[in-house]
Amino acid sequence: MKVQSKIDSYLKRDRAWHPKALSPSYKSSIYRSPQSKLLSFPATQSEETGPVFGHDLIGKLDNNLIHNSAKQGQSAIGPRIIVFGRLIDEYKRPIPNSLIEIWQANSGGRYRHMNETYLAALDPNFSGCGRTLTDENGNYEFSTIMPGPYPWPNGPNDWRPAHIHFSIFGDAFTQRLITQMYFEGDPLIQKCPIVSTLKSTRAVERLTGFLDMTKTVPMDSLAYKFDIVIRGNQQIFFENKPEGS
Repeated sequence: MKVQSKIDSYLKRDRAWHPKALSPSYKSSIYRSPQSKLLSFPATQSEETGPVFGHDLIGKLDNNLIHNSAKQGQSAIGPRIIVFGRLIDEYKRPIPNSLIEIWQANSGGRYRHMNETYLAALDPNFSGCGRTLTDENGNYEFSTIMPGPYPWPNGPNDWRPAHIHFSIFGDAFTQRLITQMYFEGDPLIQKCPIVSTLKSTRAVERLTGFLDMTKTVPMDSLAYKFDIVIRGNQQIFFENKPEGS
């Protein structure tokens, strides 16, 4: 009788799921892709064991980008949205107590950054940053505004689709993963040189937040659902670890 090994019980990683590190249409990849054979270094004890994040580190408005940087009685400018979902593994098991951070442009497509060159107006009541911890079922939620698209100097007329950057922490700094979420129906998604490095339309869908009218707040906020899968052959594309988590 054949005995199934433990390795066979795991979902195999699809090595073709992620794009090549060198994708010339995405100009930055020319400089960022490895030019020499990769070297592996062991992690230090402090990198493997810390930090540990607790609920006492999260403020009441940390996941509310509409108000967390606004003056009293004011709020961020732009269409209000809720971004929510679950952090799960390849078997849809929840990953609780994980720190999720987001950052984004304002409704005009501009970041609050000293090196920002886009001429769109700044919003004095919007910093574009937030964070939260997943609950016992892996759920997370942010209240924010719809970010605007913006031009970038990749080519003569390239624009980034509206998107939100996500950072997911495990139990240590070495377990940090970074990705981004696009919005369902945005025509700029298929025109983005970064998105075009993905070979599969299913992979693009894994980076897309889908409109969920059941979560919408009437007369206030639309809602977009974005589940984050960190392992297996259906995991989303992590920018800082394209070989897989």
